[in-house]
Amino acid sequence: MAFLYDILLQEFGKRAIAQVAVPNHITDNLKPGFGQRPYQIEAFQRFILCDSEDFEGKPKKPFHLLYNMATGSGKTLIMAGLMLHLYQKGYRNFLFFVNSNNIIQKTKDNFLNPQASKYLFNHKIVIEGKEVLIKEIDNFEEADRENINLKFTTIQQLHIDLNNTKENSVTYEDFKDKKLVLIADEAHHLVAGTKSGRLFGSWEDTVKKIHDSNFENILLEFTATIDTDTAELVKHYQDKVIFKYDLAQFRIDKYSKEINLIRSLYDEQERIIQALILNLYRQELATSNNINLKPVILFKAKRTIKESEQNKENFHKLIDDFSVAMVIKIQKTSTVPIVQKAFRFFEVKGISANEIVKRIQANFRFENCLSANNDAEAEQNQILLNTLEDENNPIRAVFAVQKLNEGWDVLNLFDIVRLYEDRDGKDGKPGKTTLSEAQLIGRGARYYPFALEEGQDKFTRKFDDDISNDLKILEELYYHTKEDSRYISELKKALVDSGIYEDDENLVQLNLFLKPEFKKTDFYRDGHVFFNKKVPKSFDNIKSFADLGVKKTNYRHPLSSGVGRMSSAFFEMEPTQSNDEVIKTKDVLLAKDENRPEKDFIPNHIIRFALSQNPFFYFDSLSHYFPSVDSLSNFIDSTDFLAGLEITFSGTPNRLKEISHFDYLQALNGLLQSIEADIKSNSTEYEGSDYIKEPIHKVFKDKEIKVYKDSERADGQETLVANEPWYVYNANYGTSEEKKFVELFSRRFEGLNQKFENIYLIRNEREIKIFDKLGRAFEPDFLLFCKQRDGEQMTFQVFIEPKGEHLKGYDKWKEDFLTEIKAEQKTIKIHTDTYLITAVPFYNYNNENEFKTTLENTLNE
Repeated sequence: MAFLYDILLQEFGKRAIAQVAVPNHITDNLKPGFGQRPYQIEAFQRFILCDSEDFEGKPKKPFHLLYNMATGSGKTLIMAGLMLHLYQKGYRNFLFFVNSNNIIQKTKDNFLNPQASKYLFNHKIVIEGKEVLIKEIDNFEEADRENINLKFTTIQQLHIDLNNTKENSVTYEDFKDKKLVLIADEAHHLVAGTKSGRLFGSWEDTVKKIHDSNFENILLEFTATIDTDTAELVKHYQDKVIFKYDLAQFRIDKYSKEINLIRSLYDEQERIIQALILNLYRQELATSNNINLKPVILFKAKRTIKESEQNKENFHKLIDDFSVAMVIKIQKTSTVPIVQKAFRFFEVKGISANEIVKRIQANFRFENCLSANNDAEAEQNQILLNTLEDENNPIRAVFAVQKLNEGWDVLNLFDIVRLYEDRDGKDGKPGKTTLSEAQLIGRGARYYPFALEEGQDKFTRKFDDDISNDLKILEELYYHTKEDSRYISELKKALVDSGIYEDDENLVQLNLFLKPEFKKTDFYRDGHVFFNKKVPKSFDNIKSFADLGVKKTNYRHPLSSGVGRMSSAFFEMEPTQSNDEVIKTKDVLLAKDENRPEKDFIPNHIIRFALSQNPFFYFDSLSHYFPSVDSLSNFIDSTDFLAGLEITFSGTPNRLKEISHFDYLQALNGLLQSIEADIKSNSTEYEGSDYIKEPIHKVFKDKEIKVYKDSERADGQETLVANEPWYVYNANYGTSEEKKFVELFSRRFEGLNQKFENIYLIRNEREIKIFDKLGRAFEPDFLLFCKQRDGEQMTFQVFIEPKGEHLKGYDKWKEDFLTEIKAEQKTIKIHTDTYLITAVPFYNYNNENEFKTTLENTLNE
């Protein structure tokens, strides 16, 4: 039997899932910038689909669902969004439980503290025009019907409270006649009963009794870990795992740091010094690139708190005694390439060994170091531990044994130093300690967000294909350990099995360089390449609703009434209907119209109240989409906006005579939500700028890349391109489709050579992006440059994208974009040189002849 997430995919398909609309009551009430990642949107879409549609294999009520999501992927955000959605569906009572107090404290901050940096919600939660509060309660007798009532507890405490009743504690009686949503974090701790076969009296049994107490209850579990080796657990979760987004996919999608193991024969103190030097390098490198970063180091003890305390004491003594001689020793003896790169950076920046010592001592003062070893310490320091990225958080080093392996959210951890040397693996298999180390590394691998240019995605890695880029170190977590081949082998296995690490043994590093002959050409020295940037969309030309696609048709609002009808279950009855039951319509204006005095209109104060209930229509938001609107009155009174709209009420004649202010308000809420949906679906926050130019020699450079051994990309096609003057790099490490295109080009070169000179085909190794009118990024695989021999001697720049048959449909927007570029035929003059920017549709081996004709026609235009 397949898991539920597979059943949903088989039943509806990925396209149908992607078309499920995530409602505004989720997207608008989460903190701006949250919930934009595609997998997070899919997590909501899957729940909505599972809840609203009938299909074979649908879970039975009461619903019990599990989200299997990687550490750092935003499980708490999904919880928050689902709480909002379930509130809209009528749920008011939510019980959050987990296995440790430190996670409780962190989660409370995320849900309840608007001042916290990781608070999940917008400044004001508005659902169906009404403000909703999130209230922490001790028991559900305190709950109210208007807000979200949220109780936090550990599973241990919940079990004790329910089975040893005392005053003011939660009891089984609390759950009778109440619809309840149970939210379980780190849920892999809650299935000991199923795993052992002894459910009765277990924590799991307690949760099951609560869940089963009401047919409408919902149990939502969240974990990064599912034990697929235990048959009982696989069977237990098959019909419950609604969404799977594991560490492997998280890393593939570039939301994590990459992991590097720094192995050396240094002793503990020298390993620490090496980590301190890399820590300072990261900080100074980030600062020199206008990135605000305070990198943190974790020092890991093996078994006991006493060991960790001794580590901390030794560290403070090392910082006190830190010297130039210690720095120079590492500089002279370390063979780790990144360490030598750091010292070269310090030299260029004029940071002496003495200055290195001073800066490290200042960074790692006693008050900047934190111990997180037992439950009391972890709770006491919870805010510091979970806000390490904040500017006002002074912590630079954390000392720990095991307490941070779960429930720790940290983005700016870049070094973990293992302060012990033994191992507990057997027969090449990782031991318990090594597995916990891999789990800790997985937590530390959360990506630290930064962007180098406007509109760049700051949450994903940027330098996977540019391994020589200095800034790549800001996308890497280093694990420092003693050189021990058996231990390293076991740790690698644990990391590879978790999905967060790609074993270097499967990768080969390749040197890609521009041919020396090309570097001598006038084109390389003086030529230009043209591309654009992602920039915030300008709404300056938006003067009315119509400019953003808001429908001008009347919004229709049915008035509530008691009109009904009875029919027989066995035969048709002739309907009878009085005049009072005839449904009629009436148009009501949103502003008084002197030309139509007979028409009713909605009073201005009701419109203002409706606007005040929807954050989208606050003035700051409106002025973003409609810069010409200079006041809320202008927005209400202008016929280009609200005054130009009408609402059609439908109801019985008597009901149409008695339209109340509350009816107006309900209708306005519906109208405003409709307008908001139209604006959002027809606008975008970003767009592509006009073309900018950069010198060829500044954009295209020598670089190092990594590819999988024995993959299609590992063959550089050197036999074809190495000696061709038109191909500027020494090799083409592209896909099979790209290699087919290059083969075609080599056959057509002689024909082009008769009409053009300076013919150069450049593979775009992620050097430039172009952005369409919706701000979507596209990295064309090739740029073709060629200069006319006769006439104007115009230089063509042609964007070319080979595309496999299986990807053509998925990437159709890119082909449409190329077609738009071709239609525009943008001409740019620089001094005496003229460039024509153009493009051709996708190359595919199956349409090679058609592509060949299109390319030649494009160059003849």
